[in-house]
Amino acid sequence: MKAKNIDSYIAGFPKEIQDPLKEIRAAIKKAAPALEEAIKYDMPTFILDGKNFFHFAAYKHHISFFGAGIVNEELAHYKSGKGTLQFPLSQPMPLDLITRIVTAKINQPNI
Repeated sequence: MKAKNIDSYIAGFPKEIQDPLKEIRAAIKKAAPALEEAIKYDMPTFILDGKNFFHFAAYKHHISFFGAGIVNEELAHYKSGKGTLQFPLSQPMPLDLITRIVTAKINQPNI
């Protein structure tokens, strides 16, 4: 069954995955409270002025964070693709890093 909102998306996972999903959501909301929440492409999405800014999604061994759009040496030890970072579930979520990415992208939306 497809999630209708972020709460139901998170509730569809085991507790050990729900906790990091909740942490990421809270970090994004704290860094950019003006972002609207939605489900797009079957994953939690944060929107500003009609533009999808960030998505995140849980997988078996990691959580993907879409919309990063920046590259630096701090990100080098995470698996990444074009604007996507993978955070292993076996490690604490890098909430400070997520907060900095969200803040940077909100302040410079062309990143």
